[in-house]
Amino acid sequence: MENFQDYIESGILEQYALGELSAAEQAAVEAQAASQPAIRAELEQVQAALGFYAEAHAIAPPAAMRERVLSNVLAQIAGPAANASLRADVDAVAQTTSRPGPVASAPQPVAAAPEAVVRPMSSAPVQASASRSGWAIAASVALLLSLGGNMLLYSNWKNASSELVALQNDQSRFAATTQVVNEKLGALQQENQVLRNDEFRAVALAGTKTAPSAHARVLFNVATHKVYVDVRSLPPLPADKQYQLWALDNGKPIDAGVLTVATASGEGLQHMKDIASAQTFAMTIEPAGGSAGPTLSTMTVVGNI
Repeated sequence: MENFQDYIESGILEQYALGELSAAEQAAVEAQAASQPAIRAELEQVQAALGFYAEAHAIAPPAAMRERVLSNVLAQIAGPAANASLRADVDAVAQTTSRPGPVASAPQPVAAAPEAVVRPMSSAPVQASASRSGWAIAASVALLLSLGGNMLLYSNWKNASSELVALQNDQSRFAATTQVVNEKLGALQQENQVLRNDEFRAVALAGTKTAPSAHARVLFNVATHKVYVDVRSLPPLPADKQYQLWALDNGKPIDAGVLTVATASGEGLQHMKDIASAQTFAMTIEPAGGSAGPTLSTMTVVGNI
């Protein structure tokens, strides 16, 4: 397929990558890609470009936030053991407070009676243990509050990251769609220039016995040798077939290129191969990619200049 560049510039590969084509059109693109290495390579580049665009604009989370999230996860894993330890400390303090303090015999004067006097010791050690238990309880409460706050922060960060990825995907799709629209606008402007140029001669191509209702026309510029084809009505073809335009110069057929699926369905003009001289134009049905010579039995339309 020598005019693959026109096929690539038609924008149909971007539409295929975006999933905007019908099943028949997708099959046609896949057939083109399978038979034409240049088209297959361009299609792979278009598909890769859509993925690379989102990847190039991705925003990684701050390193400090990543460390906090990992620390929180580890704290949650170790949480039950830490809480059990704190609870054991509190129970020990409670048991110490509920029991009477230890007693000791005070030293007796030498002249005192043999009977010993028993006095309770100071309660200061119990108060110190109660103070330590209060700090332990406060630390456990602070730990639980910190875990809850960090989990909320992590959840909000995950939601924000998901929304950002969705937004970047939308931007990527919008950019690709804008490119397709701009290419179509450029094609329409070119078509308008061709149609309004008096140097182009319109050659009507009428249907043959193979397809009586088929109709198309060729716009031929004798001075510049430029050729454009405009399809009005052609029978649809399977994915492994294409319409091929021929120029007959003194009875000798000259390949003018194959029609894209979009052109064959009537979507605008298609720039074909330059033709130096011709008296007749005709279309035949050929295998995808075109043939070296026309299959006359499949001639669909024909017209003389």
